[in-house]
Amino acid sequence: MTIERYLRLIAGFLVMLSAALGYWVHPGWFLFTAFVGLNLFQSAFTNWCPMMTILRKLGLGATGISNSAALDTAAVWGPDLNVQIMQRRVSTQ
Repeated sequence: MTIERYLRLIAGFLVMLSAALGYWVHPGWFLFTAFVGLNLFQSAFTNWCPMMTILRKLGLGATGISNSAALDTAAVWGPDLNVQIMQRRVSTQ
């Protein structure tokens, strides 16, 4: 998984969690929802997000998908994608 996917996963989780806490616990949690949204908004313009810095310090790089993960994805998405991935692997070798 790439660092961008981790970022989306964490941001989505925090938005859902803070919205639920704002509804069931205290409305003040909606401020945290707004904070996450504001960070996502500003990162679209500045290409910098505090969570990206944290994830990089934890050792998560911006590497792409590995061949084994691509083959796992191909098994889920069907034989046509599997053939395309195998052709790409053969042409790069």
